[in-house]
Amino acid sequence: MSLMPAFEIGLWNAWIFMLLELLTFPLFTRIATGRAPEVEGKSQVAALSRTARITLYSSKIIYIPAFIYSIFLPLKLGTVWLYVGIPITLIGFITGVIVILNWAASPFGEPVTNGLYRYSRHPMYVTSFVFFLGVSIATASWVFLVFTILLIAASFYFAPIEERSCLEKYGDAYREYMNKTPKYLGIPKP
Repeated sequence: MSLMPAFEIGLWNAWIFMLLELLTFPLFTRIATGRAPEVEGKSQVAALSRTARITLYSSKIIYIPAFIYSIFLPLKLGTVWLYVGIPITLIGFITGVIVILNWAASPFGEPVTNGLYRYSRHPMYVTSFVFFLGVSIATASWVFLVFTILLIAASFYFAPIEERSCLEKYGDAYREYMNKTPKYLGIPKP
């Protein structure tokens, strides 16, 4: 990693990975809108509290500058950085898609506890972190690493808000899930 990262438009830049990640948002949105019925005449997002909506939309703010920066951020072709970063990025991306599919396969009106949700109450945050970390390594960019750190910091802020909402919505079922499942990553309790 250098103090002044390269800043050039190119075909072999980090945008390749970021575009891949960006393409999962429509998949998630399509699944979410097809899965969630209207709540008293409002969409699920509109039914959220003002704080929860601000939280939801502000989390996307990290992705916008990261995507723009990725257009100008070359991959470190032919280096150990790239060969270490690509598998980490792909693990983050593939597990992220699996998490979306796990979420979609769960019954509406019940907490999501299947698949990777058995090992983490917030697997979307974990997989995004792994993805961003992989891109940071593949590009050897401390600036992109800052985006990764911001993403982690945001998850520490957003996760409790989501959990309060889930406790209100699912009650004891979610409380039991919280007691069995690690917050971010680990082995579930029997």
